Amino acid sequence: MTAKRYSPTDMLAELVRFDTTSRESNLDLIRFVEDYLNGYGISSHLVYDEEGGKANLVATVGPDALNGIVLSGHSDVVPVDGQTWNTNPFEMVEKDGLLYGRGTCDMKGYIATALALVPEFLAANLKTPVHIVLTYDEETTCGGADRLMPELLKLGFNPRAVIIGEPTMMRLVNAHKGTCTVQTKITGEPAHTSMPHLGVNAITVASELIAELARIQEDLKAHPSPLRGFDPPHSTITVGLINGGTQFNIVPGSCTMGWDIRSVPGDDPMEFIERLNAYAAEIIPRMQAVSESATIETEVLHHGKAFVPVDDSPAEELVKAVSGINETLAVGFGTEAVCYQDVGMSAVVYGPGSIEQAHKPDEFISTVQLDECTGFMRDLMTYLAR
Repeated sequence: MTAKRYSPTDMLAELVRFDTTSRESNLDLIRFVEDYLNGYGISSHLVYDEEGGKANLVATVGPDALNGIVLSGHSDVVPVDGQTWNTNPFEMVEKDGLLYGRGTCDMKGYIATALALVPEFLAANLKTPVHIVLTYDEETTCGGADRLMPELLKLGFNPRAVIIGEPTMMRLVNAHKGTCTVQTKITGEPAHTSMPHLGVNAITVASELIAELARIQEDLKAHPSPLRGFDPPHSTITVGLINGGTQFNIVPGSCTMGWDIRSVPGDDPMEFIERLNAYAAEIIPRMQAVSESATIETEVLHHGKAFVPVDDSPAEELVKAVSGINETLAVGFGTEAVCYQDVGMSAVVYGPGSIEQAHKPDEFISTVQLDECTGFMRDLMTYLAR
């Protein structure tokens, strides 16, 4: 393939065209990137999921060494279902200095910048290599990064720093909250609403559990994190889904709650779950006095640990040295930084765009932010060429 040059904006337009919603395959995008890099003589290492329908990509620009700088981004995006867009979400549109499209902000803008600058990285005579890493399923389970980490260790990967380009408005992030997705199923007993005492109303039980979660949330407000940047500064619990009942004149025999925990470093979400379980244990005997089969069951669907600051972090020091930034902050959203941190790699989160635009209809990133990211990467080239 003949090497082709793109500006960051042009490359972003190419990436947005691929519908890489987490439920879909990302292979078309990965193959496009693989072919593009091959045009510059850069080979890619792919790590597939179990079904072979998705893949992570790892490619090295510069010296053939495994101790370089990782520029990491996830290739998947969130769905557009139920959202009203003024443009086609999978066709980038530029208007008044804003680039609209699904994933422009979260986080194809960062990926596009790194890819577009590959020719410049090659020409910079790097003394330390740059590794471009693309993952899948960050928006759901971080399953791509989880599958990739042991493979990187097998390859002997020992990077000096990992820079994850999630949208931080080019501010340096060294901590974020943990994420925990939980599901609680209430099995009651259906009955005719003319005789509700013969049934166990699963929705009523769910309301009691929700009230207990609200009490736990109030207690958490009294324990804010000392880390700067969390908004709100404490752990949070949110009931985001509830489904129960079949008809207005039937006592609902089942109800399912989906809830979310965002925990600051130092808080253990399992303690919140245990507190709810203890409260549920007090309710169950009352339910089973009516129906022996009545139950309350809580299951953790996904648990992502908090990303915590590390003293003398090489990744933090690198970004500070290249960018001139002196301050760090923490954010509430989760990233793959903890996946790298768990295997001993030094990581930070630092990328263009605002998280306020992520996951929304008419998602956008500004050209100013892309330019700032481009400037940082060019400064990084100079730094790594010394």
